[in-house]
Amino acid sequence: MNIDCHVHICALTAPHGVLTPRIHNSLPFRFMQSRLGIHHKAGDEAETEAAITKLLFDLLTATAELDAAAVLAFDAVYTPDGEFNTADTHFYVKNDFVIDLAKRHPKILFGASVHPYRKDAVQELERCVAAGAVLLKWLPLTQNINPADPRCIPFYECLAHHGLPLLSHTGGEKTLPNINAEVASPALLDEAVKRGVTIIAAHCGTRSALGETDYVDVFARMARDHEHFYGDTSALNLPTRSHAYQTLFEDNEVMKKVIHGSDWPIIPIPPATRLGLNATAEFLQETNWLRRDIQIKQRLGFDEDYWNRAAKVLRRV
Repeated sequence: MNIDCHVHICALTAPHGVLTPRIHNSLPFRFMQSRLGIHHKAGDEAETEAAITKLLFDLLTATAELDAAAVLAFDAVYTPDGEFNTADTHFYVKNDFVIDLAKRHPKILFGASVHPYRKDAVQELERCVAAGAVLLKWLPLTQNINPADPRCIPFYECLAHHGLPLLSHTGGEKTLPNINAEVASPALLDEAVKRGVTIIAAHCGTRSALGETDYVDVFARMARDHEHFYGDTSALNLPTRSHAYQTLFEDNEVMKKVIHGSDWPIIPIPPATRLGLNATAEFLQETNWLRRDIQIKQRLGFDEDYWNRAAKVLRRV
């Protein structure tokens, strides 16, 4: 069973979440919308949200190579005291929005997101588990979460109790604001591992831009040292992250710990240095980015165990 463990959705209307003008008008978002054929105008938030949702539904239906995808909610920023931080919340996708999407499309799995500093964090996590969540998503740099903070311990204990994997962004981030730039290292997830949480380190600790600290070696060490520490390949088909393929393919033990993720709607760009110019040109003709990401990884040589691993980690088989 082939599952994409890392697919995003945008919510632009108040009942479903928040996308502030700072993010919506940023170059990365404008580029993605243009390439996806979605043209938003102020006041058209409901129509744009519906168009993005329909596009994802259509792509999933058309991608026979995928059996399912974990579509991710994205919690707001909270203060250390557990209060909703409106000023720093620029991207917010409510759990109920994704719960509804999972009811509307047979290939969508509910990827929950709960900020651990929330006063009702464990209660909301329990609610998400009851609603069928297959994983829990964090982006510490943007949500201002320190995975090593003792306030996370009750949350980790709840995750471990339910066997719910934690998909936590590791490495750099450029699409969304960095509220706390000190929480990029996979090593900060050590406390979660000790508490029995299954970890999926998104992006395998890769940098998002030249000059940033790269944590691929840290990810590889933790993947070798901990049985239930994994990484996903989301956004590795970006020029700033594709260097991680060398680490993966040269270390069999680490390769056994990576699972499939695309990071849709991030555009997959074939790594020409590994595939050659002819193959790169061929893949760029594929307009379905979910399929393009799969095809690139198939050509790179990811084996059958890789394609089936997400289903095992998410306990879908």
